[in-house]
Amino acid sequence: MKEKIVITPLGPHIGAQVSQLDLRRPLSDAQFEQLYHALLRHQVLFLRQQPLTPLQQRALARRFGDLHIHPVYPHAEGVEEIIVLDTHNDNPPDNDNWHTDVTFIKTPPAGAILAAKQLPPSGGDTLWASGIAAWQALSAPFQQLLSGLQAEHSFAHAFPEQTFLATPEEHARWQQAVKNNPPLRHPVVRTHPVTGKRALFVNEGFTTRIVDLSEKESRAILNFLFAHMTKPEFQVRWRWQQDDVAIWDNRVTQHYANADYLPARRIMHRATILGDKPV
Repeated sequence: MKEKIVITPLGPHIGAQVSQLDLRRPLSDAQFEQLYHALLRHQVLFLRQQPLTPLQQRALARRFGDLHIHPVYPHAEGVEEIIVLDTHNDNPPDNDNWHTDVTFIKTPPAGAILAAKQLPPSGGDTLWASGIAAWQALSAPFQQLLSGLQAEHSFAHAFPEQTFLATPEEHARWQQAVKNNPPLRHPVVRTHPVTGKRALFVNEGFTTRIVDLSEKESRAILNFLFAHMTKPEFQVRWRWQQDDVAIWDNRVTQHYANADYLPARRIMHRATILGDKPV
């Protein structure tokens, strides 16, 4: 087994492609350490030709930590830790906005692993943006203003009730998820627990307001940050191929799944790795 993996950066701020690694096989400690440190440095990693089963994907994700079970998304048969994102005309995508996954819980995910299972003939790219690069590009006075502020994150904001009315069971599951996940607060700027780097930690998908500011002040700052964080120079864009895998650091990135492929179908499997309380 080759111990040395190859890391090829895709841009100066975010993104790298990994080769000389077969994720279907258990990783040696040396391989995992290289992968982990590459993830910390590049924030999102991409690997081609990795036909993972749900069980293999779960085993890989567990190397990074405990896994989250999503309250409303369906999961792979017999593997509840693997979300199935199956989008088509009768189930249109809800992730075609800039978001950081599952920030509606007290310990938002540290990372995620996404595997391409069925792709449209064209389209369906995913973009990631670096919260670290976006933070570093702000002026010192504006950084000082944002430091110490907290923002509210809401499950119901990202998962509105009208999209969960197809069956009584689906609506009941949504109601229970809302009850279990009331709005909560996270810092607008968080510090990575391993690297110590600071990153903006608000996102259009879940963040509703900055607390302690007036509604107009909050909206003005959030609108600015949402636009600033997703500037092209902070991004990497991935054009999926069958059996590609993406691994990202959810603490310092956000992403956007392009919904330009309908009426074609797109099926992705995601494992979500639990994280820590943002500070």
